[in-house]
Amino acid sequence: MTSVPTPIPSRTQYVLEEIKHRILTGQLRPGQALVETDVAAQFGVSKTPVREALKTLAGTGLVVMSQYKGVTVRMVDADMAREVYDVRLLLEPEALRRTVRRRASLDAARDALHSAATASDTAQRSLANREFHRALYLPCGNPLLGRMLDEVRDQAALVSAVAWAADPSWDREAAEHREILELALAGDAQGASRALRNHIASFVERAFPETREDREEKGEHHS
Repeated sequence: MTSVPTPIPSRTQYVLEEIKHRILTGQLRPGQALVETDVAAQFGVSKTPVREALKTLAGTGLVVMSQYKGVTVRMVDADMAREVYDVRLLLEPEALRRTVRRRASLDAARDALHSAATASDTAQRSLANREFHRALYLPCGNPLLGRMLDEVRDQAALVSAVAWAADPSWDREAAEHREILELALAGDAQGASRALRNHIASFVERAFPETREDREEKGEHHS
């Protein structure tokens, strides 16, 4: 009995999602090498879908391709975290403000909050938290704004995964998420936006307090 081969695009998508999931849940650590032949053997596919998946992941900033080191999971430091979270601070609170002002449905955010609270492990909780934030900004009425935030979504999740591994702060963030949603459901666009801004800012400050600017102010940067 012969089996019909799976088309390469489907295999590429499968490999892509599996690698992404393992990176964002900490199974693959920052700096870890991703060797095409090893990954292909692990997933039972040829090198072609693996190569395409890794190219896509490099485009979203989850892996780095180097002529000398090959492909590695992107390292996370304070500078990288600040860059990603700076974009979120600029765009996400405004997107939520628009979502609330449009009186858009927040059912998906409520569901994600429940999923995070009832998650059986950190991987499920992490993915639910990502969905919560996306459910706040996606209905903002500006598809381009939503896509721009989606662009940094994976990198933000990578920062979170590294931070949570060092210092799990789920309970504090869950309480902040509940406050943000309550304000949004009450129709308080400014209050919800402000609470979200504080939530994003405080997380990166706690997790990565040492930034490039800090080092320059201390005189550690020499021109």
